[in-house]
Amino acid sequence: MSVVRTNVILYIQLAGYCIAALLSLCITIPMSMHQDNFKGHCLLFSTGKWRETDGQFIVDWASQAYCNYTIFVGVIMLVISATQIYRFSKFLYRGKDCSFLAAFIDVISSFLMCGMTLLAALFITLGFNVWCDQMRFEFCADATENDIDKADGIDTKGFYMQLFAAQFGVWLSWTVWMGLTVFAVVKLCKYHQQENMRVSMAKERKRLINEDVVNEVQTSGSAGGKTPGRDNPAQETMVGGSSKLGVNRVGSDKHDFIH
Repeated sequence: MSVVRTNVILYIQLAGYCIAALLSLCITIPMSMHQDNFKGHCLLFSTGKWRETDGQFIVDWASQAYCNYTIFVGVIMLVISATQIYRFSKFLYRGKDCSFLAAFIDVISSFLMCGMTLLAALFITLGFNVWCDQMRFEFCADATENDIDKADGIDTKGFYMQLFAAQFGVWLSWTVWMGLTVFAVVKLCKYHQQENMRVSMAKERKRLINEDVVNEVQTSGSAGGKTPGRDNPAQETMVGGSSKLGVNRVGSDKHDFIH
């Protein structure tokens, strides 16, 4: 039953890493396209003012670190997912599972990826909202149809779909990594429970062995304390006959002395 459960967890983890690998592309590709269209600028948390004379948006660009971080998270996610897909596929092919140390490392890596993905999701969501709040259009997507910043030479076409795809991918990735963390913890707890069971069985076996040794010693001691004639009936008969003979001889000597 434990082997079946382990295989189920392995299949779930393998599927989760496959989904995470696909979602990493939903983060990396749109964000890279966005930075290329915006000439290296990052719209996340960028603000500015509208110029009334020509309707241009004078942008106060935020740091590129926001976009670079989300791309970095997507690349790391792809590398880890590809590595884990290879590992777990090999485990399933061989019918084995990882060791306790490897399971512990999986828990740590999944937990770190949850934190990194959550931070990237907050960067994209909050930063995109700040940018859209600066747009004076009814919908933020309407800005894609207008050349709002000719001075920087940015291409606004498609930025809304790019950021929307990245936002969708990063939040879904965070959900997947949360699930992977849960299953990694379940596997680690199962290994810990099995280790405790082995230790308990070893202690019980040692106790039973000690009890058997004590019983053997007590049995040998009681066997050595028996009287010599108990184990040999003939010897006991001879001893009894000799005693009777001695009594008869003493009686006859006493009779002769009286006479």
